[in-house]
Amino acid sequence: MGEWLHHRLPERVDVAGMLAGERFVYDDLRPVADGDSYTPHTFVWFHRDLVDEAEVPGEIHVVHRDKRLIVVDKPAFLSSIPRGRHVRQSVVVRLRDELGLPELSPLHRLDRVTSGLLLLATQRRWRGPYQTLFQDNLVTKTYRALAPVRPDLELPVTVSNHIVKRRGSWQVEVVPGESPNAETSIELESFSDGCGVYRLSPRTGRTHQLRRHMNDLGIPIVNDPLYPVVQDIEVDNFGHPLQLLAAELSFTDPVDGSPREFRAVRDIPIPGAVDIQPKEQS
Repeated sequence: MGEWLHHRLPERVDVAGMLAGERFVYDDLRPVADGDSYTPHTFVWFHRDLVDEAEVPGEIHVVHRDKRLIVVDKPAFLSSIPRGRHVRQSVVVRLRDELGLPELSPLHRLDRVTSGLLLLATQRRWRGPYQTLFQDNLVTKTYRALAPVRPDLELPVTVSNHIVKRRGSWQVEVVPGESPNAETSIELESFSDGCGVYRLSPRTGRTHQLRRHMNDLGIPIVNDPLYPVVQDIEVDNFGHPLQLLAAELSFTDPVDGSPREFRAVRDIPIPGAVDIQPKEQS
């Protein structure tokens, strides 16, 4: 078992020290010993050491709450789920404690740096019906973004292509010739501080889809740390929030058939030390 744990866990985990301290346990709470025979389909439990996390500024606004759903408007820089360096500073960990809902879990993805609406199920039994809505693209989603204005760009426009996220790469890439798996309608709604406020209506929900599509049009979203260029920004630097907001969600409730529609409390531009100097277009 010790050999398997060394193979299974990242190098930063002190497996030898945790084995010696009896910090790995089986389901019946017996400590795992280094020399125990490896047995497939065995659960091993442990509490990992958490690093200190800087508190993410901004309020989690509870937009709606009922027996099945919690809908929140989350601030930028707050992770939806605990992962990597963000555990306590995540929507799930914060709200499970604050709302007394130990089974609370998100029903879809929202990037850590993106602000706006996130739907969560209050209990495990409700996850399936609502997650299926997102998987089948039965949720109407509207985002708003602040980005430069290109006078030569004809809008509205629909961007459709095939994008993939390669392991180890920060950015997604477009694969020419493949059938489209990402589609976004983009229109210019208004102007703010020398930039445009865009309405983004994705038909699909691929990783970084909106950010990549805006960048490919030559109008990258203000304060995007990945597009067009990956920037080396400290994880606790909260000064320049990505100007992308999950603003509206609507769908037919899969449990009772009622129409559901939610709007974010926040608006564009997202407050902060925002650098909104648009880049010159050639």
